Amino acid sequence: MNIEEPVGQGVTRRWHVSDVLADTRTEYQHLVIGTTAQGVSLFCDDERQSTEFSQLVYHEALLVPALLLASTVDRVLIVGSSEGVASQIAAAAGASVDHVDIDAEAVRLCAEHLPYGYSPDELARAERGEGPVRVRYADGWEYVRRCGEKYDIVVVDLPDEQDDLDAQHNRLYGTEFLASCRSLLTSGGVVAYQGGCPTLWRNSTLVKCWRRFEKVFPAPVYFGSAEHEWAFFFGTDRENPLETMTERLPGLRYRPETIDALALRGATVPPMSLR
Repeated sequence: MNIEEPVGQGVTRRWHVSDVLADTRTEYQHLVIGTTAQGVSLFCDDERQSTEFSQLVYHEALLVPALLLASTVDRVLIVGSSEGVASQIAAAAGASVDHVDIDAEAVRLCAEHLPYGYSPDELARAERGEGPVRVRYADGWEYVRRCGEKYDIVVVDLPDEQDDLDAQHNRLYGTEFLASCRSLLTSGGVVAYQGGCPTLWRNSTLVKCWRRFEKVFPAPVYFGSAEHEWAFFFGTDRENPLETMTERLPGLRYRPETIDALALRGATVPPMSLR
């Protein structure tokens, strides 16, 4: 089968998917898992979410800066990120993880078919609340709004915000939800987001998300992955974030494979469209 992925106004790219492992419409989205030239890959509503080849670059860019910026890494909340890789990285860094996802079927299909992220046994344990990761199937908006707990890091990892479309996950990109995430932080805590794509011809949602971070946090931190097409935002009150991250990197309990001190220095300068 072929999947036509929209990547910008009037622009699509075609993925050839062989050996289709799952093709279903869950309660919330059309999900496909199958083999592409980049290995086993996940698509939601025709958008590539992750591939076997590049998923670690993506997930480390989402998690590692937050792990380095947070004053402590004891408790982490992850909203979305159905593959489970973000939960595994946070747990490897020593955290107790609450993973909240609205789509139970998607999470379980990822565990069944993806060669990265949760295994079926690992997910079953997390669903029972055994071990460092606890999976809860709930609306992230409602969970954050009603949550009485505090976290050192709150991660929001969703499909890209949809420009001028009424996608149900768009509300989790809004200023109100971002401020609610900040309200859950412990002292020195960090909010981490997948922010969008920095390429000039598809960066409208990136700019909108960055402006929200500027409203909610005094000095948000930008991390644009040089080896992926996504940028990530980190809300923190910390001064001198780059120095903090580079100083802490050697002692980080989780050992990143795709980020070193030079990558941190090169990836934290926002593009002109955000400055």
